[in-house]
Amino acid sequence: MSDEKNKTTEEGEEKIEEVVAETADNSVIAEEPKVEEIEAVEEPKEDDGVTVEEVAKEDWKTKIKPGMNVRVHQKIRELNAKGELKERVQVFEGIVLAHKHGQEAGATIMVRKVSDGVGVEKIFPINSPNLVKVEITKISKIRRAKLFFLRFRRKKGKRLKEEK
Repeated sequence: MSDEKNKTTEEGEEKIEEVVAETADNSVIAEEPKVEEIEAVEEPKEDDGVTVEEVAKEDWKTKIKPGMNVRVHQKIRELNAKGELKERVQVFEGIVLAHKHGQEAGATIMVRKVSDGVGVEKIFPINSPNLVKVEITKISKIRRAKLFFLRFRRKKGKRLKEEK
């Protein structure tokens, strides 16, 4: 076996010597024998640049369900008396009546509160850049997907049992 290895190495050296050629200006160019390249397999990246804050920020979108009392922080842009654009955060606190369109880009939540004896409902697009954050204040035990019956109930009939 050692003789076979020596023969193959000698043959390889002879091939390399044959490839060397002289050009017209007497410079020597050596061409290396072609070696088949093995394609490297890409390793999965350990960190894709996603931070913990970004994950926590996106996490609330999957947790919101009807029956939850939430505090929605929304950016409001308005003009002042001088005509300057001002931006502030407005808080809307109420109960989630419905969550529509799941995890789609156009997903929305409908939040209802009673202000000065008048019911106010707002629909918030979940993926809107104007939503700063949504805080969950209380979770109620419910058995419905849509809580529209809360619009018409009065006093005791409107209460929802709190989940443990």
